[in-house]
Amino acid sequence: MKEILIATRNAGKAEEFKTLFDRYGIKAVSLLDIEEELPDIEETGSTFEENAALKSEGICKILNIPVMADDSGLIIDALDGRPGIYSARYAGEPKDDKKNIHKVLQELVNVPEEERTARFVCVLSVSIPGKPTLYKKGICEGTIGTEEIGNHGFGYDPIFIPNGYKQTMAELTPDEKNKISHRSNAISQLEDWIKNQG
Repeated sequence: MKEILIATRNAGKAEEFKTLFDRYGIKAVSLLDIEEELPDIEETGSTFEENAALKSEGICKILNIPVMADDSGLIIDALDGRPGIYSARYAGEPKDDKKNIHKVLQELVNVPEEERTARFVCVLSVSIPGKPTLYKKGICEGTIGTEEIGNHGFGYDPIFIPNGYKQTMAELTPDEKNKISHRSNAISQLEDWIKNQG
């Protein structure tokens, strides 16, 4: 496999996937790179797996090519797993990273440091015409800080402190983040599959 379509219009996410797939000599293109008008796939699933599959299977059916999608989000223990599958739109429509972060920080305002445990979860689904959809899951454990720090990354990165680090995800360089991120962990689980695509 020389090329795979990533079913995302999120520029930050697309860039991360391109970097991660690059190491395997596979060109990752996103929906931002193709001219064909494709419908927005409604994420109506109740799990990360269902939402990822809706995207990869939907686009795969239309274009008849290998498509990978991810659904990812932030699970915070003190918030009973929220924002979870609603991470991107937690503060409502339209999507707004700053408002999402503000809402989380407000909800955690009286929660002590030791109870601010959280994890980023990424579920990848790969749909290839005529084959069953493949799933891989990556997790990055950490805690939620009390303020936004850092200029890298996107989403909740400025308030997420990975385990073993003093800095937020947004303070890490893209290379540092890609070594530990939930997305990188999910892709590394795809490694054997990728190597066999030749």
